Amino acid sequence: MPMARGEARMTGEPAGGEPAGQGPERLDAGRFAPASRRRLSAPGLRTFLAIADLWGLNEEERRLILGYPSRSTYHAWAKAAREHRDLTLDADTLTRISAVLGIHQALGVLEESERAAVAWLRSPNAARVFGGQPPLRLVTSGTQDGLMTVRRHLDAARGGLHMQPDEIDADPRPYDEADIVLR
Repeated sequence: MPMARGEARMTGEPAGGEPAGQGPERLDAGRFAPASRRRLSAPGLRTFLAIADLWGLNEEERRLILGYPSRSTYHAWAKAAREHRDLTLDADTLTRISAVLGIHQALGVLEESERAAVAWLRSPNAARVFGGQPPLRLVTSGTQDGLMTVRRHLDAARGGLHMQPDEIDADPRPYDEADIVLR
């Protein structure tokens, strides 16, 4: 059966319906095949470079996000991507790029403008996970875990968790009987 674009191919039974004695579902290893990675690499890297420009990242920060390839490797990748040439990145680098795309998308939902999104990334944050540091510090820590932590925090915020209340919600008053309308 053909898959929809962007759908992950899974093997095994659906979650919760696993036959006795079998573990959780596993991703199809073909997802990591060179042909799949080649198809995603150049467009993914071009998008990453555009986001990095928007966020005002320097070369060192970009390389840290990508897993710290050598300068010559980074420049060869960037040149190939910009020239729309074939490029095959490894699964770790593609996962890092995917995390950046997810962070950018979540900020687009949560913030009113690109300027506000960049300000959120660069401003000290009181959330426990950031320890008073700007989220960009975790993004550029050089670890995949740092990227995924920021992405998960923002995904949780999109779901209504982990964000400071807006001014309207800062001092809520309890409902009283006058607020209840029965029809």
